[in-house]
Amino acid sequence: MKRFTTILIPFAAAIVTLLLLFLTIPKAESRIRVSRDDSQNYKQSVHLVAVGDSLTEGVGDETKRGGYVPLVADSLQQKYELSSVEKDNYGVSGERSDQILKRVKNDSDLRNSLASADLITMTVGGNDLFQAFQKNLTAKNAKQFDRPIKKYGEHVEKILTEMRELNSKAPIYVVGIYNPYYLNFPDIKAMQTVVDNWNKETEKITEKNSNSFFVPVNDLLYKGVATKKSGEATDSTESSSSEVKNNVLYDEDNFHPNNLGYQLMATAIREKIMDTKDLWLLKENN
Repeated sequence: MKRFTTILIPFAAAIVTLLLLFLTIPKAESRIRVSRDDSQNYKQSVHLVAVGDSLTEGVGDETKRGGYVPLVADSLQQKYELSSVEKDNYGVSGERSDQILKRVKNDSDLRNSLASADLITMTVGGNDLFQAFQKNLTAKNAKQFDRPIKKYGEHVEKILTEMRELNSKAPIYVVGIYNPYYLNFPDIKAMQTVVDNWNKETEKITEKNSNSFFVPVNDLLYKGVATKKSGEATDSTESSSSEVKNNVLYDEDNFHPNNLGYQLMATAIREKIMDTKDLWLLKENN
Protein backbone atom coordinates (compact mmCIF):
# COMPACT_ATOMS: atom_id res chain seq x y z
CA MET A 1 0.00 0.00 0.00
CA LYS A 2 2.83 2.37 0.83
CA ARG A 3 4.47 1.61 -2.54
CA PHE A 4 1.21 2.28 -4.33
CA THR A 5 0.84 5.60 -2.49
CA THR A 6 4.40 6.53 -3.46
CA ILE A 7 3.56 5.97 -7.14
CA LEU A 8 0.16 7.70 -6.92
CA ILE A 9 1.42 10.98 -5.43
CA PRO A 10 3.74 11.99 -8.31
CA PHE A 11 1.15 10.77 -10.81
CA ALA A 12 -1.50 12.98 -9.21
CA ALA A 13 0.93 15.88 -9.15
CA ALA A 14 1.54 15.42 -12.86
CA ILE A 15 -2.19 15.42 -13.54
CA VAL A 16 -2.64 18.63 -11.55
CA THR A 17 0.24 20.26 -13.41
CA LEU A 18 -1.20 19.30 -16.80
CA LEU A 19 -4.62 20.57 -15.72
CA LEU A 20 -3.15 23.91 -14.67
CA LEU A 21 -1.29 24.21 -17.98
CA PHE A 22 -4.47 23.35 -19.88
CA LEU A 23 -6.39 26.07 -18.04
CA THR A 24 -3.77 28.79 -18.34
CA ILE A 25 -2.30 28.34 -21.84
CA PRO A 26 -4.40 30.04 -24.59
CA LYS A 27 -5.95 27.44 -26.84
CA ALA A 28 -5.82 27.44 -30.65
CA GLU A 29 -9.56 26.86 -30.74
CA SER A 30 -10.14 30.10 -28.85
CA ARG A 31 -8.02 32.05 -31.33
CA ILE A 32 -10.02 30.61 -34.22
CA ARG A 33 -13.25 31.63 -32.54
CA VAL A 34 -12.01 35.21 -32.12
CA SER A 35 -11.09 35.29 -35.80
CA ARG A 36 -14.58 34.19 -36.75
CA ASP A 37 -16.08 36.86 -34.49
CA ASP A 38 -13.93 39.45 -36.27
CA SER A 39 -15.19 38.27 -39.64
CA GLN A 40 -18.72 39.15 -38.56
CA ASN A 41 -17.70 42.79 -38.98
CA TYR A 42 -17.66 42.19 -42.72
CA LYS A 43 -20.70 42.61 -44.95
CA GLN A 44 -22.43 39.51 -46.25
CA SER A 45 -23.08 41.03 -49.67
CA VAL A 46 -21.68 43.99 -51.60
CA HIS A 47 -22.67 46.13 -54.58
CA LEU A 48 -20.13 46.62 -57.38
CA VAL A 49 -20.82 49.32 -59.98
CA ALA A 50 -18.66 49.40 -63.12
CA VAL A 51 -18.66 52.52 -65.29
CA GLY A 52 -16.79 53.26 -68.47
CA ASP A 53 -16.13 52.40 -72.09
CA SER A 54 -15.78 49.17 -74.09
CA LEU A 55 -13.35 47.67 -71.58
CA THR A 56 -16.09 47.77 -68.96
CA GLU A 57 -18.72 46.60 -71.44
CA GLY A 58 -16.44 43.65 -72.21
CA VAL A 59 -15.84 43.97 -75.95
CA GLY A 60 -13.55 41.11 -76.95
CA ASP A 61 -14.73 38.82 -74.17
CA GLU A 62 -15.79 35.71 -76.06
CA THR A 63 -17.69 34.40 -73.05
CA LYS A 64 -20.06 37.39 -73.43
CA ARG A 65 -20.20 37.76 -69.63
CA GLY A 66 -18.89 41.31 -69.47
CA GLY A 67 -15.09 41.33 -69.47
CA TYR A 68 -13.32 41.92 -66.17
CA VAL A 69 -16.45 42.75 -64.15
CA PRO A 70 -17.75 39.22 -63.42
CA LEU A 71 -14.19 37.95 -62.94
CA VAL A 72 -13.57 40.52 -60.21
CA ALA A 73 -16.98 39.95 -58.62
CA ASP A 74 -16.61 36.16 -58.55
CA SER A 75 -13.14 36.28 -57.02
CA LEU A 76 -14.23 38.72 -54.30
CA GLN A 77 -17.25 36.59 -53.45
CA GLN A 78 -15.07 33.50 -53.10
CA LYS A 79 -12.26 35.25 -51.23
CA TYR A 80 -14.47 36.81 -48.56
CA GLU A 81 -17.20 34.12 -48.55
CA LEU A 82 -19.87 36.65 -49.48
CA SER A 83 -23.43 35.52 -50.02
CA SER A 84 -23.58 37.66 -53.17
CA VAL A 85 -21.92 40.42 -55.18
CA GLU A 86 -24.48 42.55 -56.98
CA LYS A 87 -23.02 43.71 -60.31
CA ASP A 88 -24.15 46.72 -62.33
CA ASN A 89 -22.25 47.15 -65.60
CA TYR A 90 -22.58 50.60 -67.18
CA GLY A 91 -19.91 50.20 -69.83
CA VAL A 92 -20.65 51.74 -73.24
CA SER A 93 -18.34 51.00 -76.13
CA GLY A 94 -16.73 54.02 -77.80
CA GLU A 95 -17.37 56.54 -75.05
CA ARG A 96 -14.82 59.21 -74.19
CA SER A 97 -14.40 60.84 -70.81
CA ASP A 98 -16.75 63.71 -71.68
CA GLN A 99 -19.49 61.24 -72.65
CA ILE A 100 -19.03 59.20 -69.49
CA LEU A 101 -19.25 62.44 -67.49
CA LYS A 102 -22.52 63.29 -69.23
CA ARG A 103 -24.00 59.92 -68.28
CA VAL A 104 -22.87 60.20 -64.67
CA LYS A 105 -24.62 63.56 -64.52
CA ASN A 106 -27.83 62.65 -66.32
CA ASP A 107 -28.52 58.88 -66.30
CA SER A 108 -30.87 58.35 -63.34
CA ASP A 109 -30.35 54.57 -63.23
CA LEU A 110 -26.59 54.99 -63.18
CA ARG A 111 -26.79 57.70 -60.53
CA ASN A 112 -28.97 55.53 -58.28
CA SER A 113 -26.56 52.62 -58.65
CA LEU A 114 -23.57 54.81 -57.85
CA ALA A 115 -25.31 56.16 -54.77
CA SER A 116 -25.81 52.65 -53.34
CA ALA A 117 -22.47 51.17 -54.45
CA ASP A 118 -19.99 49.65 -52.02
CA LEU A 119 -17.22 49.93 -54.60
CA ILE A 120 -16.89 51.51 -58.05
CA THR A 121 -14.61 50.69 -60.98
CA MET A 122 -14.08 52.79 -64.10
CA THR A 123 -12.28 52.36 -67.41
CA VAL A 124 -11.70 55.64 -69.25
CA GLY A 125 -9.22 57.29 -71.58
CA GLY A 126 -8.71 54.87 -74.45
CA ASN A 127 -11.17 56.60 -76.75
CA ASP A 128 -9.89 60.04 -75.76
CA LEU A 129 -6.41 58.93 -76.75
CA PHE A 130 -7.65 57.44 -80.04
CA GLN A 131 -9.39 60.73 -80.89
CA ALA A 132 -6.23 62.67 -80.02
CA PHE A 133 -4.18 60.49 -82.37
CA GLN A 134 -6.71 61.05 -85.16
CA LYS A 135 -6.46 64.82 -84.71
CA ASN A 136 -2.66 64.79 -84.50
CA LEU A 137 -1.65 62.40 -87.27
CA THR A 138 1.34 64.57 -88.15
CA ALA A 139 2.51 65.01 -84.56
CA LYS A 140 6.28 64.66 -84.24
CA ASN A 141 6.64 64.46 -80.48
CA ALA A 142 4.67 63.59 -77.38
CA LYS A 143 4.40 67.16 -76.14
CA GLN A 144 1.87 67.90 -78.87
CA PHE A 145 -0.58 65.78 -76.89
CA ASP A 146 -0.29 67.83 -73.71
CA ARG A 147 -3.44 69.83 -74.45
CA PRO A 148 -5.78 66.84 -75.04
CA ILE A 149 -4.30 65.15 -71.96
CA LYS A 150 -5.13 68.21 -69.88
CA LYS A 151 -8.68 68.32 -71.26
CA TYR A 152 -9.12 64.64 -70.53
CA GLY A 153 -7.88 65.17 -66.99
CA GLU A 154 -10.47 67.89 -66.40
CA HIS A 155 -13.23 65.48 -67.42
CA VAL A 156 -11.96 62.71 -65.14
CA GLU A 157 -11.72 65.18 -62.26
CA LYS A 158 -15.36 66.14 -62.79
CA ILE A 159 -16.44 62.49 -63.03
CA LEU A 160 -14.82 61.67 -59.69
CA THR A 161 -16.30 64.78 -58.10
CA GLU A 162 -19.77 63.85 -59.35
CA MET A 163 -19.41 60.28 -58.10
CA ARG A 164 -18.22 61.46 -54.72
CA GLU A 165 -21.23 63.77 -54.37
CA LEU A 166 -23.49 60.78 -55.02
CA ASN A 167 -21.53 58.45 -52.74
CA SER A 168 -19.18 59.78 -50.08
CA LYS A 169 -17.70 56.43 -49.03
CA ALA A 170 -17.33 53.91 -51.83
CA PRO A 171 -13.74 53.58 -53.08
CA ILE A 172 -13.29 54.29 -56.79
CA TYR A 173 -10.80 52.29 -58.85
CA VAL A 174 -9.79 53.92 -62.14
CA VAL A 175 -8.11 51.58 -64.63
CA GLY A 176 -5.29 52.94 -66.78
CA ILE A 177 -4.97 52.63 -70.56
CA TYR A 178 -2.51 50.53 -72.57
CA ASN A 179 -0.78 50.75 -75.93
CA PRO A 180 -2.33 48.13 -78.26
CA TYR A 181 0.00 49.07 -81.14
CA TYR A 182 3.34 48.54 -79.42
CA LEU A 183 4.17 45.22 -81.07
CA ASN A 184 3.32 46.49 -84.54
CA PHE A 185 5.08 49.84 -84.18
CA PRO A 186 7.78 49.37 -81.53
CA ASP A 187 9.99 52.04 -83.12
CA ILE A 188 7.42 54.80 -82.60
CA LYS A 189 8.59 55.73 -79.11
CA ALA A 190 6.36 58.80 -78.93
CA MET A 191 3.24 56.61 -78.96
CA GLN A 192 4.24 54.82 -75.77
CA THR A 193 5.33 58.11 -74.22
CA VAL A 194 1.87 59.56 -74.85
CA VAL A 195 0.25 56.50 -73.25
CA ASP A 196 2.55 56.85 -70.24
CA ASN A 197 1.74 60.56 -69.92
CA TRP A 198 -1.98 59.78 -70.17
CA ASN A 199 -1.68 57.30 -67.31
CA LYS A 200 0.37 59.72 -65.22
CA GLU A 201 -2.43 62.29 -65.53
CA THR A 202 -5.01 59.74 -64.41
CA GLU A 203 -2.87 58.64 -61.49
CA LYS A 204 -2.29 62.25 -60.41
CA ILE A 205 -6.02 62.92 -60.37
CA THR A 206 -6.89 59.79 -58.37
CA GLU A 207 -4.24 60.68 -55.80
CA LYS A 208 -5.89 64.06 -55.26
CA ASN A 209 -9.34 62.56 -54.67
CA SER A 210 -10.28 60.75 -51.48
CA ASN A 211 -10.56 56.96 -51.64
CA SER A 212 -9.72 56.92 -55.35
CA PHE A 213 -7.10 54.55 -56.74
CA PHE A 214 -5.27 54.13 -60.03
CA VAL A 215 -4.90 50.61 -61.43
CA PRO A 216 -2.13 50.38 -64.08
CA VAL A 217 -2.51 47.71 -66.77
CA ASN A 218 -0.22 48.82 -69.61
CA ASP A 219 2.71 46.65 -68.51
CA LEU A 220 0.39 43.64 -68.34
CA LEU A 221 -1.01 44.05 -71.86
CA TYR A 222 1.13 46.04 -74.28
CA LYS A 223 3.69 43.30 -75.00
CA GLY A 224 1.41 40.30 -74.56
CA VAL A 225 2.59 37.37 -72.45
CA ALA A 226 5.55 35.09 -72.99
CA THR A 227 5.00 31.94 -75.03
CA LYS A 228 7.13 28.85 -75.50
CA LYS A 229 8.61 27.59 -78.76
CA SER A 230 10.82 24.53 -79.10
CA GLY A 231 11.10 24.23 -75.34
CA GLU A 232 12.41 27.78 -74.92
CA ALA A 233 10.59 30.75 -73.39
CA THR A 234 10.07 33.48 -75.99
CA ASP A 235 8.50 36.91 -75.97
CA SER A 236 6.08 38.16 -78.61
CA THR A 237 8.19 41.34 -78.85
CA GLU A 238 11.03 39.49 -80.62
CA SER A 239 9.62 40.29 -84.05
CA SER A 240 8.92 43.81 -85.28
CA SER A 241 6.88 42.57 -88.23
CA SER A 242 3.49 44.15 -88.81
CA GLU A 243 2.12 40.58 -88.79
CA VAL A 244 3.00 40.02 -85.13
CA LYS A 245 0.05 39.36 -82.85
CA ASN A 246 -0.41 40.43 -79.27
CA ASN A 247 -1.73 37.29 -77.60
CA VAL A 248 -3.75 39.13 -74.95
CA LEU A 249 -5.74 41.14 -77.51
CA TYR A 250 -8.90 40.16 -79.36
CA ASP A 251 -8.14 38.71 -82.83
CA GLU A 252 -11.04 40.53 -84.47
CA ASP A 253 -9.63 44.01 -83.84
CA ASN A 254 -6.22 43.65 -82.15
CA PHE A 255 -7.30 46.46 -79.87
CA HIS A 256 -9.54 45.16 -77.09
CA PRO A 257 -8.45 42.49 -74.60
CA ASN A 258 -9.34 38.89 -75.26
CA ASN A 259 -10.29 36.44 -72.50
CA LEU A 260 -6.70 36.24 -71.28
CA GLY A 261 -6.34 40.02 -71.41
CA TYR A 262 -9.45 40.50 -69.30
CA GLN A 263 -8.17 37.96 -66.78
CA LEU A 264 -4.95 39.97 -66.43
CA MET A 265 -6.96 43.17 -65.98
CA ALA A 266 -9.25 41.53 -63.44
CA THR A 267 -6.29 40.32 -61.39
CA ALA A 268 -4.80 43.82 -61.21
CA ILE A 269 -8.14 45.38 -60.25
CA ARG A 270 -8.92 42.65 -57.71
CA GLU A 271 -5.54 43.04 -56.00
CA LYS A 272 -6.03 46.78 -55.59
CA ILE A 273 -9.55 46.20 -54.25
CA MET A 274 -8.30 43.57 -51.79
CA ASP A 275 -5.52 45.88 -50.59
CA THR A 276 -8.20 48.43 -49.63
CA LYS A 277 -10.87 46.03 -48.39
CA ASP A 278 -11.61 47.95 -45.17
CA LEU A 279 -12.99 50.79 -47.29
CA TRP A 280 -15.79 48.69 -48.79
CA LEU A 281 -16.10 45.42 -46.85
CA LEU A 282 -16.59 46.59 -43.26
CA LYS A 283 -20.11 47.03 -42.01
CA GLU A 284 -21.40 50.59 -41.72
CA ASN A 285 -21.42 50.59 -37.92
CA ASN A 286 -17.67 49.94 -37.70
